[in-house]
Amino acid sequence: MPEDREHSDGDALDHTLIAQWRGGDERAATVLVERHATALARYVSSLGEQDAVEEVVQDTFVRAFSSLDSFRGESALRTWLFTIARRLVLDRRRAARRRRDVATLDDVSGGAASEYTALDSIIAEEAEQRVREAVERLSPTQKEVFTLRVSEGLSYKEIAEIVGTTEGAARVHYHNALRTVKESLYV
Repeated sequence: MPEDREHSDGDALDHTLIAQWRGGDERAATVLVERHATALARYVSSLGEQDAVEEVVQDTFVRAFSSLDSFRGESALRTWLFTIARRLVLDRRRAARRRRDVATLDDVSGGAASEYTALDSIIAEEAEQRVREAVERLSPTQKEVFTLRVSEGLSYKEIAEIVGTTEGAARVHYHNALRTVKESLYV
């Protein structure tokens, strides 16, 4: 399968770059960031962190590079990075809940509305809106699994590692999410 070979080639390149970085080659770290930053940013944004995407991505790499010795290579580097990013987003949400008395509902929802206006399209506006609404109605786990599968093209195994579930559960969440999104398009 070409997709498996791509993942395998990418994994091998990541392992080579990690070894080079561990050997003192700072350029290897730059290449790793270039390889994974865009996908991480899409993922973080899909989790609802539009205002702090860059910060979370940077924090992800800082945390990853500071604990690279603990990366055993049992999963793909990208999977490990997504897992770190997910934990950082969850940590930010916990901290925000603690500060909730300071934030107002308008502050929280204002950013989301402006993001949607930027997505308007002349031809596909209605269908695009239906898809967005359907994805927003998904459970948090379904939304995350759906986004990782559709936007990032990750395997169910990789998704299961990131979300902290089984491969079978990831498949079920994706199937249910896909069914819900399809039904919203044909209403």
